[in-house]
Amino acid sequence: MKAWSTATENELRRLINEWDPIGVADSVRDEYDCMLPPLLGRLRGGAGRTEIAEFLQHELEDHFGLASPCPRPDAIAARLVTWWASTGPARDNP
Repeated sequence: MKAWSTATENELRRLINEWDPIGVADSVRDEYDCMLPPLLGRLRGGAGRTEIAEFLQHELEDHFGLASPCPRPDAIAARLVTWWASTGPARDNP
């Protein structure tokens, strides 16, 4: 299998920056880049909404230090899974 493309990573970055759980994406465009490879790996591995939401919740609490993130990661997790289903696998096929 071929690695995901830069375009795929850029789209994921855009989606995460739109979510912007800590409110800094307008000034720090790469703040959430630490989550891109793990998210892409999970999506590529077939992770569903629950697994993605749990990963995001863990990152928000452990990496970013948020005790109660708002908005909750459930909505963005669903959006990411839907996005991946409609665009991700098509880009990754050789």
